[in-house]
Amino acid sequence: MSLDVPENEAEAPELQQLALDAWHRARGGRMVPFAGYEMPVQYEGIMAEHLWTRAHAGLFDVSHMGQLLFSGDGIAAALEALMPADIAAAKPGHPVYSLLMAENGGILDDLMLTKRDDGSIYMVVNGACKWDDIAHFREHLADEITLNHLDDLALLALQGPEAATALERVIPGVAALVFMQGALFQWQGHDLWISRSGYTGEDGFEISVPATAAEALADALTAQPEVKPIGLGARDSLRLEADLPLYGHDLDTETTPVSAALGFALKKRRREEGGFPGHARIMAEREAGPIVKRVGLIVEGRQPVREGAAVVDGEGSEVGKVTSGGFAPTVQKPIAMAYVPAALAVPGTRITLAQRGKVHHAEVVQMPFVPHRYVRKGA
Repeated sequence: MSLDVPENEAEAPELQQLALDAWHRARGGRMVPFAGYEMPVQYEGIMAEHLWTRAHAGLFDVSHMGQLLFSGDGIAAALEALMPADIAAAKPGHPVYSLLMAENGGILDDLMLTKRDDGSIYMVVNGACKWDDIAHFREHLADEITLNHLDDLALLALQGPEAATALERVIPGVAALVFMQGALFQWQGHDLWISRSGYTGEDGFEISVPATAAEALADALTAQPEVKPIGLGARDSLRLEADLPLYGHDLDTETTPVSAALGFALKKRRREEGGFPGHARIMAEREAGPIVKRVGLIVEGRQPVREGAAVVDGEGSEVGKVTSGGFAPTVQKPIAMAYVPAALAVPGTRITLAQRGKVHHAEVVQMPFVPHRYVRKGA
């Protein structure tokens, strides 16, 4: 597990509680500080929870994430000035992955945005930087654009190959959604925004629900035989196996979309027209190639390498860095993501790592480590 969790509460700032805090504790959730909240890292064990999600369905509480709603005239153009998404061409009800860009071409955050039928734009940003994101939007968006922080909503993620079967019993009609499609649903008198998406590489759904109804919905979902509550630890190992970078670890303000292998987020019209921060540098990097690239590594032996381990050359000089690492329950091997010089980023290349005075050997491999199992249109 590569979560950046303080070893004791004295080191952490004052923590907020999730709407489901008591629910997690009642089910044996071990709570730890993460992104300003007390959050469940595990219930019965990271390995067991990881494998359950891959085989069945896991319920994750991701209510620490920021849920934002933008409205007003000219929203698409205003947001396009801050990120490389083609928001003008986005179809209502189809989430779009994008990046909030820094002037230097680095990444301030990665996020999901969805155009609604009424013209508003719903956005989910990372919990660790949501307050910085909100401040950034308020600084750069015109007064005509209204930004609402939807802090009265919880966010649940139901992930795994049996997620659709379980959720359909509770909320009929959701199984008609396909990957990266969302819609409004009603459940016990509450409006829910549900998208078929997630951050595990498995089929699954993200459910925005009023905080006051979150416990009843969590109870209804975990009453299904396919569903168990899953903690942060397994969420981290699942997303690592699926080649899904974590902001603040694999992405930051010094990382460009090209070096991070996120070129798919740079939409064609936006590449050609520009108009977002860092455009010139990013286009130059696309043309010439980045100096470093994010790669996947299989590590020899059974000992995992962790975030911060150095990639070293033949003389022992540091030339790169591991940004996420751990033992992969599905792969049954230690795996990692790292930034390495472009010349070493070819699958099959042997890599030497140094961690706490020990040398480890690894091989660059094609990601994802575990194939994605999204349910796409026409499948």
